[in-house]
Amino acid sequence: MGKTKKSKARGGAAGDDLLDSSDADSVETSSTALSDLSISYATENVNSHEFVLDKYIDALYEKRGSTREAALASLVDAFESFMLDGLVENKYATLLSLFNTSIKKGSTKEACLASRAIGLLSITLGAGSTSHETMVESHPQLSKVLQTWSDASKMISALDCLAVVTFVGATDLAETELSLKAMWDVIHPKSGSNVGTVRKPKPPVLAAALSSWTFLLTTIGSWRINTDSWKEPIAFLSTLLGAEDRAVRMAAGEALALCFELKLLDVSACEDDDDDTGVAGTSKSKLFLDMQALKAKIAGLASNLSAEAGGKGADKKNLSDQRDLFQRILDFVKYGECPEESLKIAGKRDVLRVSSWSELIQLNFFKHFLGRGFLKHVQDNGLLQDIFSIRTDKAESLSSSDKKIFRSGEEKGRALKLNKDRRQAQERKNAALFNE
Repeated sequence: MGKTKKSKARGGAAGDDLLDSSDADSVETSSTALSDLSISYATENVNSHEFVLDKYIDALYEKRGSTREAALASLVDAFESFMLDGLVENKYATLLSLFNTSIKKGSTKEACLASRAIGLLSITLGAGSTSHETMVESHPQLSKVLQTWSDASKMISALDCLAVVTFVGATDLAETELSLKAMWDVIHPKSGSNVGTVRKPKPPVLAAALSSWTFLLTTIGSWRINTDSWKEPIAFLSTLLGAEDRAVRMAAGEALALCFELKLLDVSACEDDDDDTGVAGTSKSKLFLDMQALKAKIAGLASNLSAEAGGKGADKKNLSDQRDLFQRILDFVKYGECPEESLKIAGKRDVLRVSSWSELIQLNFFKHFLGRGFLKHVQDNGLLQDIFSIRTDKAESLSSSDKKIFRSGEEKGRALKLNKDRRQAQERKNAALFNE
């Protein structure tokens, strides 16, 4: 954990105070400079890069909200488009302080941009003491947004940011659990501290909370797990498979798939002594039966959702996505078949491959959070390269004759998979007709 750095004071003001400036020309100059970063990157003058970054920082001190919003939007664009690690490593404390101030005092739009900027800053810095400090400094403000149940878009941005900064910056299970609890209090509010009035999150917020919680849960695999403590959360997640909103159902399904992969539902019925599940032998048989019942319930719900009938006016694209997701979940639960995906990274050679629910969930979350900047960061960001397996396509290094043989084998594999997909699609169609 690195030492806490203080933001550089401007004009005698602390980091949380905004300069009072009525100079219209100064504001306009700061705003105009915000579009210059892409131009400056075309040069080889490092000083010009730092000059433009300082202009962004200056604009974040301005009193006019629109100027700060423009600065944040341009910073987000720069973080997505370029690897700024060399430029921000000595300025991250100042940036972080200003971003947190925008979350605390700015408009909803400004707070959303600032949350995104903090997450991108953490990804840019990579694992280490600086990202740990980023998490520690931003956690209280992000948690406050979730506890006060602010605007939906502000909550979603805070959830995404909290997931990213904890994923990158947490150094132990306790820190990760703190963020997981903050997210779970949004997912299942009655378990939170404000139990006087139980509030239900709107579907977009609930789906975002589930996705963030699941993404962060992928990091606990190597830590000791008490199986008994997962019984209630998994039971609640299973109820969300019956939610009206399709995005919520799918997010809950991914969470449950991960729970299966992490073996959070696994309890041995053979041993009577205490073990690493944290459950006494006398209670173990009941827990085993309860978990078996949960497994059966989840498998049954997944089967139904994989064959759900469309109905008049149904969103066909999302319905297809839902069917495919729950078929994959069902295949994993029943047969142990892991999801596999590949993504071209650069030209024809570099391919990113995932072959587990943990990897797939991490891939989808980073793609969602980084947006158009995902490929750039996968190519140049050491953090993402450490997380994902990126390999060279073997066929590209083969001779023409060997390449044909290799491709023939690939085609055969694809044909077998297509036949399997067609068979499963027909089975789902028949089940849907039967249920109508």
